[in-house]
Amino acid sequence: MPRETVKSDAAPQPIGPYSHAVKANGFVFVSGQVGLDPRTGQMVGQDIKTQTRRALGNVKAIVEAAGSSMDRVMKCTVFLKDMNDFGPMNEEYGSYFMELPPARSTVQVAKLPRDALVEIEAIAVI
Repeated sequence: MPRETVKSDAAPQPIGPYSHAVKANGFVFVSGQVGLDPRTGQMVGQDIKTQTRRALGNVKAIVEAAGSSMDRVMKCTVFLKDMNDFGPMNEEYGSYFMELPPARSTVQVAKLPRDALVEIEAIAVI
């Protein structure tokens, strides 16, 4: 199956051996994004809402670089450092998916890259 990697200058550069996303078979698979500022490479804010907003901004930039859009996201997985942050994360998340929100899983994890509070990955159709 042919596949193509996706790169966006509007998202932070990968901090490991992975692509921003991979396009294959009409889908785009976006790697997990944390709240890194694409210009500075530094984590934004110390609160869950700020980091969620930036992580979703990064996802949006990558999805658009792949030729898709946030309204074509079919599935997200949200990784939280602390499940007590679910409410405020959910408020910010909801502002990106007002109509027909995608399927989603949310789990608490022990630790995230760069000690982030949240990481979000997505699958969209092109």
